[in-house]
Amino acid sequence: MNPSTDPSTDLKPSLDIGIKGMTCASCVGRVERALKKVPGVQDASVNLATESARIFFAPSEQMEALLRRAVRDAGYEPVAADAALAGPDPSPWAGFLPVALGLALSAPLVLPMLGDFFGQHWMLAPWLQFALATPVQFVLGARFYKAGWHALLALSGNMDLLVALGTTAGWALSMWLWLTAAPGTMPHLYFESAALVVTLVLLGKWLEARAKRQTTAAIRALHALRPDVAHLLGQDGEVDVPVAEVLPGDHLVVRPGERLPVDGVVLEGRTQVDESLLTGEPLPVSKDVGAALTGGAINGEGRIVMQVKAVGAETVLARIIRLVEDAQAAKAPIQRLVDQVSAVFVPVVVVVSVITLLAWYLTGHPFELAVIHAVAVLVIACPCALGLATPAAIMAGTGVAAKFGILIKDAQALELAHKVDTVAFDKTGTLTVGRPRLTALLLAGEPWSASASQSVSASPSGNVPWLGDSAAHQAVLAAAASLQSGSEHPLARAVVALAQERGLPIAPPNNVRAVPGRGTEGEVGAIRYFVGSLPWLQERQVSLGDLAGAATHLQAQGATVSAMVENSSDGLHLRALLAFGDEPKPGAKEALAGLRQRGLRLVMISGDNRGAAEAMARRLGLRPEDGEVMAEVLPGDKAARVMALKAGGHVVAMVGDGVNDAPALAAADVGLAMSNPGGGGTDVAMHAAGITLMRGDPALVAGALDISDRTVAKIRQNLFWAFAYNVAGIPLAALGFLNPVVAGAAMALSSVSVMSNALLLKRWKPGK
Repeated sequence: MNPSTDPSTDLKPSLDIGIKGMTCASCVGRVERALKKVPGVQDASVNLATESARIFFAPSEQMEALLRRAVRDAGYEPVAADAALAGPDPSPWAGFLPVALGLALSAPLVLPMLGDFFGQHWMLAPWLQFALATPVQFVLGARFYKAGWHALLALSGNMDLLVALGTTAGWALSMWLWLTAAPGTMPHLYFESAALVVTLVLLGKWLEARAKRQTTAAIRALHALRPDVAHLLGQDGEVDVPVAEVLPGDHLVVRPGERLPVDGVVLEGRTQVDESLLTGEPLPVSKDVGAALTGGAINGEGRIVMQVKAVGAETVLARIIRLVEDAQAAKAPIQRLVDQVSAVFVPVVVVVSVITLLAWYLTGHPFELAVIHAVAVLVIACPCALGLATPAAIMAGTGVAAKFGILIKDAQALELAHKVDTVAFDKTGTLTVGRPRLTALLLAGEPWSASASQSVSASPSGNVPWLGDSAAHQAVLAAAASLQSGSEHPLARAVVALAQERGLPIAPPNNVRAVPGRGTEGEVGAIRYFVGSLPWLQERQVSLGDLAGAATHLQAQGATVSAMVENSSDGLHLRALLAFGDEPKPGAKEALAGLRQRGLRLVMISGDNRGAAEAMARRLGLRPEDGEVMAEVLPGDKAARVMALKAGGHVVAMVGDGVNDAPALAAADVGLAMSNPGGGGTDVAMHAAGITLMRGDPALVAGALDISDRTVAKIRQNLFWAFAYNVAGIPLAALGFLNPVVAGAAMALSSVSVMSNALLLKRWKPGK
């Protein structure tokens, strides 16, 4: 069991329990009802495909024991939530022995049926048929009796009860015909039907279990990324310790070809790291001193020393596993219809079977014929396919998406994403590189010229000629860097980086106050400064004077322009304009064009001034004239803009990467959090979003929407065939068109076909 809390349920405690013995959707309903009856349980969701339950409850010391008891009293066995993932991969033939025995014992019973096609009469003696069929019925088929009996005790029904009733009726009818037959006669017995049905259902369940193991392959692969041992660097050199004993701050040695045991940063050495199983990035990533490392990735050819930053459940790998498990354990909204049908399915089938028996018998047909048709009705009904249709597709879809760096947090996001018609993007760090550079510094009172400033996007790097390199420029740059030295804002980091590059002194500021979406104010030495957006300073009646034209020109060229103001005894005075340039992410323009080809409306939301935002939008292929740019949007207003799009009747996906995007991600119908190398704020965005993109690649947005389309299509296909199978099969059996053997084979194959159809999703690739 894995206790945890769930951010989507107001941090209610939750518990995951593995459950052995469930066979169909009716079992799911019975376990859910049993769990919800436990005092303190607020909600319970049981998943047939993962054979697990997630329970939300009020805090209680005895809750775990009470939940285990409830599962056991319902007739099932509680096990560890990750029991199916523990240990090495089982053999493809694991669990086949009962099926093999059933086939061996049933084969002689089938031979006479085959002989009839060739005019041969190989009918076995009744006692021999009895000897072959009875072990199949009561030994190999004991699981059906056990589970069916528990269902009866709970005043419920399931697939096992239907199989037990049907095959027992066939076996009992054969016994009655044999024992009441006149001496010396050879009655027609139905032992082969009962034995074959049991064997075929066992075969179907084995094939189903084998398919389930394939749907959990993604989770198993992620679990396998965790190494068992780390090389701890201490005073006495390297010491091998279990990874569970590693603590934040420890120094670890990672040798060439080894997996990184936990998250951290490079202290010594240089290498390349293969993160493909975590992010889907096919190429190794270079790592120098100070670079972030993710546990589970494979070290390249360099020996490195790393400092541990996160261990256990706090590592990126642990969070990835949790996200995928959450998605696979959750129920899609469409599953509610299936649950409603499953709740009454078995009782209805039993009633139909009794009606079939009475109808055939009362219309003058032999009693044994009426029983056989009633048995066929019991056997062909299959709640398994109904129960597996949705979770099997979700497991396969979320698993293959994780392989390519698309983590789907919940089934609701997966089901909604295919309906999206509008995609809103944050600009900085999502569509752009997110590492703006200070490209121009203009001092108040100095002349400027458009030809000297040129364009902030004139070169691929975003550089423009440095405007001014005097002592006055250096002093202003040093003061601006000092004021913003404690800020994590990308523009502030750009100022500090340039000051450090030029070797300027950066003094600690005093009385600093950051105004979100506006700027920073504080004291450097004895002088108080403001550095922030032009609208913020204009609100304070600060005039740009002779630099107003420069600001307009730089903004038209795509620059983000800020101003630095000195607060002196005689008021506020402009000291300088700072212009910043950023670059579109490689492939961002093509990714947006691909989304447009899908018929989606695109919107870029930016806090930049309109000129800079529209200039960048055009470089990305967006159309400001069509309303595809929302500029000068404060961080707190992004969510309101998303809500406005939704109010217009659109299904909106929001793509962002930082803390200030979290409200907008939560407000959207589907939030997509984009991971970035810096990691700043990504964790918050991941919690707010339903889908996390593990690479900062805008092309993954189309991939996320595409896998949603395909997964929902598989769910609908599976549900159609599951319902159609029962709607067509039960009447055909009742009307006498299907015998129990054919019905048993059809029942076994129905759930296998649903699983196989879902597994076709494993062939999906982004962009294909």
